[in-house]
Amino acid sequence: MSVLVYALHYIAEWYTEHMKRVFKTHSFHRWMRKTELTDALLCAAIAEMEQGLVDAHLGGCVVKKRVAISGRGKSGGARTLLATNHKNRWFFVFGFEKNVRSNISANELEALQNIASDLLALGLSQLDTAVTQGKLLEICHDH
Repeated sequence: MSVLVYALHYIAEWYTEHMKRVFKTHSFHRWMRKTELTDALLCAAIAEMEQGLVDAHLGGCVVKKRVAISGRGKSGGARTLLATNHKNRWFFVFGFEKNVRSNISANELEALQNIASDLLALGLSQLDTAVTQGKLLEICHDH
């Protein structure tokens, strides 16, 4: 009986560790409220990136993904920057609209790479705590 309990516990931990989880930071969420982006559009962007459709690999586990805004398409839409391990952890950390600015500075990229490193180092309980505290918002995940 104890072997069965141990096996079930191991399977549950493995599944939890390997399931896809997608988050947005609180600051990204504040920015996003000023746009026409929705969580559904962000989740669709994740699905595209899982198929290899990333607009730019910026180094340090940071990627850039264009997301269409209604009426403007992807080329005139929003640019989102994510921290990711390209497997099961995706964090929307920064965004801007193409008509507001063209890109980020080298200093901003370095800061985002540091944030990416910190976010990707979080364990499961730390992620759950960050969600409970409102620092991260989980927007779509596999269950």
